[in-house]
Amino acid sequence: MRARALHTERKLLLKLWPLITVQLLTGAGFALSLPFLSLYLYQDRGVPMGLVGTIMLGSAAVSAVARVAGGELSDRLGRRPVLLGALTLRVLLFLGLSAAVHFDLWVIFIAFLYLGVRFSGAFAMPAATAMVADLSTEEERMRAYGILRVGANVGWALGPSVGGFLKTFLPYQALFLLTATVSALCLSVALLFLRESLGRKRAERTGFAEVFASLRDPGFRRFIGLSLLVLLVMGQLVSTLSVFVVDRLGLSTAHFGGMLTLNGLLVVALQYPLARALEHRSRRRVLALGAFLYGAGYLSMGWLHTFAALLGAVGVATLGEIVFMPAALAVVAHLASPAERGRYMGLWGLAESFGWSAGPLIGGVLLDLFPHDPRPLWGIIASMSFAACVGFLRSGSGKEGAPQLPS
Repeated sequence: MRARALHTERKLLLKLWPLITVQLLTGAGFALSLPFLSLYLYQDRGVPMGLVGTIMLGSAAVSAVARVAGGELSDRLGRRPVLLGALTLRVLLFLGLSAAVHFDLWVIFIAFLYLGVRFSGAFAMPAATAMVADLSTEEERMRAYGILRVGANVGWALGPSVGGFLKTFLPYQALFLLTATVSALCLSVALLFLRESLGRKRAERTGFAEVFASLRDPGFRRFIGLSLLVLLVMGQLVSTLSVFVVDRLGLSTAHFGGMLTLNGLLVVALQYPLARALEHRSRRRVLALGAFLYGAGYLSMGWLHTFAALLGAVGVATLGEIVFMPAALAVVAHLASPAERGRYMGLWGLAESFGWSAGPLIGGVLLDLFPHDPRPLWGIIASMSFAACVGFLRSGSGKEGAPQLPS
């Protein structure tokens, strides 16, 4: 039995390793530079946090279009062409960011290029997550998404630590150039080893209204709405937390980089075993547990001041991420037919990208409103996740056969 299980795991890894490598390099490149962009705008350029949040909110619309377009095109053209196009664009954009700091109209250039980076990442994600569903069975799916997240978070664990260290003696231009180099390596791996996973049956050309056809299911709408509350909390990790830790508490960028590194290391160490342990549990309860842990981790930050204590809070929130994300992706993959997985993942991605974009705006406004007392800041943020927890416990998926979501 054990030998059979090992053989099954090996087969799954052999199918997924090119995509895992692409995710690792993409995560590492992103985390080398972009987590520090909010800090650069706020501290080095004196941009108010509300404006920083507004710039990032602007990427919500861009990401929304990219998610839908990437999902639709991955169903029509295939997963591989969409991924290759997104990676090529990413290399060019980071080269542009490395030059943008020299222009007088630097805010406009940085904002424009940042939106482009968000577009390229959002455009690729429906294809990547749909490819995982193509290559795995229903029973393997939570584990498969767990493996994919391990690859991404190996990069996420390495990037912030290296980026935080390099930022102490290198300009931002060098960080963006380094990210462009890593992105080019990622593109090379995809060109050489990534194979198409979508079969011959492709999605038919449809009108704009049909793109959102899956949202006619009230249960799926409710699932997306509750997930959005959690994703808004998830969006605090990069922008809001960086300013809170460095500017409000007086810790260093290396400390903040260490917190992001802990996030990545915990995902690497625990994502796969927890995905296996929870794969036969009620998806509804798994999602509720993930939302609760998110809320508990961020709520505690209102009373913490030391680096060690903040690491503990990040650890609790990371457990929420580890529990929540594979279960959510597995539910979305289950609800879609093979020819529509890109579309469903694109619609899920709308919520995810909006959370990462609107989350910093909410956090930025709260930082400006509560400059001296962090408890209201983190209390308001955590309440969204607790509300989602209650919502998941009280709801089903609304679609017959959805895995374990109905009570």
